[in-house]
Amino acid sequence: MKVITTAAEMEAERAAMKGRVGLVPTMGALHEGHLSLVRRARADSDQLVVSVFVNPTQFGPKEDFAAYPRDLDRDLLLLEAEGVDVVFAPTAAEIYPPGPSTGLRTGFDDWVEVSGPLSERLEGEFRPGHLRGVTTVVARLFRIIRPQRAYFGEKDAQQLRVVRRMAQEQRLPVEVIGLPTVREPDGLAMSSRNAYLSPEERQAALVVPRALQMGRRLVEDEGVRDACAVVRAAEELIRREPRARIDYVSISDCETLEELTEIDRPALILAAVRIGATRLIDNVALTPRSS
Repeated sequence: MKVITTAAEMEAERAAMKGRVGLVPTMGALHEGHLSLVRRARADSDQLVVSVFVNPTQFGPKEDFAAYPRDLDRDLLLLEAEGVDVVFAPTAAEIYPPGPSTGLRTGFDDWVEVSGPLSERLEGEFRPGHLRGVTTVVARLFRIIRPQRAYFGEKDAQQLRVVRRMAQEQRLPVEVIGLPTVREPDGLAMSSRNAYLSPEERQAALVVPRALQMGRRLVEDEGVRDACAVVRAAEELIRREPRARIDYVSISDCETLEELTEIDRPALILAAVRIGATRLIDNVALTPRSS
């Protein structure tokens, strides 16, 4: 397994690759959710690249960039065991060479972003600039590595859809593949940020998947189609946990993430909830009963 740290070396390595190239972009601190993406990509690809880069532009000024967990040595051991061909672990200066505008550049024309409702709601509202940071870094990775396929988890449902739209708008020839959320045995969605939780907070965090699954049962088992009623029920359950603070609970169209009032099509129930100082996001698919 090769470990590459510069864009120039990665581009040269890519030029020598034959066959189908897959990419799994990560910020490191790998867990089973990441490894499930790696395994699928390994099965699909002749050459597999995994990027490990904690992207500063997707963190707000009061967010956890400095504290975000980093353990590259452990990540490399895990990736080598999964048969990864190349790990691209650049510095920020490699991804964002200094430039005249914000001091950070994509190597193209500053920011790469998706405009419109898809990126303005949910995370776009509660974490201004976050999705712009994601699309900027992913566009840069796509242009350096030139994969035919890239793999993302459905836990970050809005991110997945925004990246897919970005690739289309930028005319990047990458198939963006979303794979199911991987959960702990008790239902908590796997996340690098779970490491921040104290034992008491870890138990409290279970209220998030419980609320989403309750919403799914109301829609799929009881036939409830009133989105506001389902959201209220989920929020009431979450509020019973004293350590939890809700950023949002939303029922949205499965593809466009348009807010729904009636659940008359495939949808997602999405939540962002703070447990103590840790912000967790999760979502569950909803398939309404036929009329």
